[in-house]
Amino acid sequence: MLDVEEEIREIKKEIIESRGLIIKTNNLTNALSADIKSIAKRQAGYERRFNWNSAAAYVLFAVLSFVGLKLWSDVRIREIESETAALRHQLREMRSELGEETRRAEKREHAETKSARFYDLVRQQKRAEVVEAYDAIKDEALSPAEAAMFRDIVERFRMDLSVAAYQTGLDLMRTGRFAEAAESFLEAMRLEGDAAHIPAVKYNLARAYRRLDRQSEALALADEVLEQEVDRELHDDAAWIKAQCQEDQGNLDDARTTLRMILRRWPRADLATDARIHLAEITQRILRGQRDARTQLAPH
Repeated sequence: MLDVEEEIREIKKEIIESRGLIIKTNNLTNALSADIKSIAKRQAGYERRFNWNSAAAYVLFAVLSFVGLKLWSDVRIREIESETAALRHQLREMRSELGEETRRAEKREHAETKSARFYDLVRQQKRAEVVEAYDAIKDEALSPAEAAMFRDIVERFRMDLSVAAYQTGLDLMRTGRFAEAAESFLEAMRLEGDAAHIPAVKYNLARAYRRLDRQSEALALADEVLEQEVDRELHDDAAWIKAQCQEDQGNLDDARTTLRMILRRWPRADLATDARIHLAEITQRILRGQRDARTQLAPH
C-alpha cells in the first residue's frame, strides 16, 4: 500500500515537473517566437532598405553610365567631326590640286604644240615670223630649257633682223629714199634697242630726218649719239649733224658753238677741215647780218 502511494506521489511529482517543464517550454517557445518575429521584422526592414539602396545604386549607376556614355559619345562625335572636317579639307585640296594639275597638263600640252610650231619656224630660218611669234609663246608653260633656248634664238634673230634693217636703211640712203630709210632705221631700233650698232643707226636716222626737213628730231638723235659711250667714234659725226641742223633752223650762234666744239675736241678728225671752213662761213654770215642790222638802224 505504501509502495502504491509512493508511486502515486512520484507520478504526481513527475506530472508537476512535466507541467512546469511544459510551461517553461511554452514560455521559451513564446520568447523564441517573439524573437523570431522581431528578427523577421528587422530582416524585412533590412531587405526593404537593401532593396531601396539597390534601386538607388542601380539608378545612380544607370545615371553615371548614361552620363559617361554621353560624354564619351560627345568626345567621339567631336573626334569624328574633326576627322570629317580634315578629310573634307583634304578632299578639297586634292580636288584643287587635281584641277591645277589638269590645267597645268592642258597648258603644257598647248605649250608643246605651240613650241613645235615655233621651232618649225626656227628651223626654216623665218626670222621675222619667229620674232613676231615669240611674244605669244614666251608666256606659255615652257620648260626652263625651252624658254632659255627660244630666248637666245629670238635675241639672235632680233639682232640679225636689226642689222639687216640697218643695212637696208643705208642702201636706201644711198639712193636718196630718205623716208624709207628712216622707216628701216626705226625698225632696226625697235628690234634691238641696246645693241652695239644702235648708235650708228641713230646717227644715220638723224641724217635721214635732216634730209626730210625734220631738224628737231634729227637734233634730238644727234644729242643721244653724243651722250652715248658705246661707239665714241660717232661723236664728231653727230656733232657735225647737230651743227648742220642748227644752221638749217637759223640758229647760227648755236651752230658756231657746235663747230667750235668739234675743232676743240676732235682737231684731227676727218671733218675738222670742213668744220673749220664752215665755221668761217657761218662767222662771216653772222658778221654780215650784224652789219646789215646796223645799216638798217643807222639814220639816213
